Amino acid sequence: MEVKGTAVEILPKFVAARFGDEAVKKWIDSLSPNAKKEFSGSIFSFKWYPVKEMLVEPTLKVCELFYKNDLSGAYDIGEYSAEYALKGIYKVFVKFGSPEFLIKKASTIMSNYYHPSTMEVVEMKKGESTLRITRFEDMHQTIELRIKGWMIKALEISGAKNTKVDITKSLAKNDPYTDFVISWG
Repeated sequence: MEVKGTAVEILPKFVAARFGDEAVKKWIDSLSPNAKKEFSGSIFSFKWYPVKEMLVEPTLKVCELFYKNDLSGAYDIGEYSAEYALKGIYKVFVKFGSPEFLIKKASTIMSNYYHPSTMEVVEMKKGESTLRITRFEDMHQTIELRIKGWMIKALEISGAKNTKVDITKSLAKNDPYTDFVISWG
């Protein structure tokens, strides 16, 4: 399983923005030797990286060091990632699109970040939707929480109010798929 560099490069930016430059050094020093080497150099947005070593384990370290092992740090990273990715010209695109438009693009967005993966729209009604990940090898709860945070922030940027996302099934918990049940006003 691989993750695109655009999802990886946000991690040190998030740590710096939330906890400062010294925290970035502390976080990098806590990583496995290969991840430490990669994060000490340049992360390339176009490159694919191993998801466990470059996303799951570094996210767990963020949660350990700065969230007292609370996985809500993964959610916060997802929100930050959406804000970062959807600013500038992309923010205008998302802001003038609708939440429904964004949800319909979810499978394309997902495959641009994670390879190989499959996400589909299972249900779509006004103000409600269910997105399902059916293919994602070695899914981890931190990834599901990060995706949840990204979804909520992206939908808010697109104009959704009172956005809520519940993970009702989880590949990380050995369910056959992950369901994100989304509602907004």
